[in-house]
Amino acid sequence: MRKWIPVLTSKAVATNALKIALVVGTVLNAINQGDAIVNSLDIEWGKLFLNYFVPYCVSSYSAAKIQIQNRA
Repeated sequence: MRKWIPVLTSKAVATNALKIALVVGTVLNAINQGDAIVNSLDIEWGKLFLNYFVPYCVSSYSAAKIQIQNRA
């Protein structure tokens, strides 16, 4: 775990993961809550958060794993 935290919190990994999360999260929100957005219905805020958080975590993990493997 000591290897992972510095890599996960590095500017390069965090910035890249944020960019991916914004794109993928927006697409997921359009798919999952498009009807609610278009018809001015209640948005499920938990789902909205998760639609951005999950791609961020997946992207961060993938980038960190590759960097740690390349160091070995």
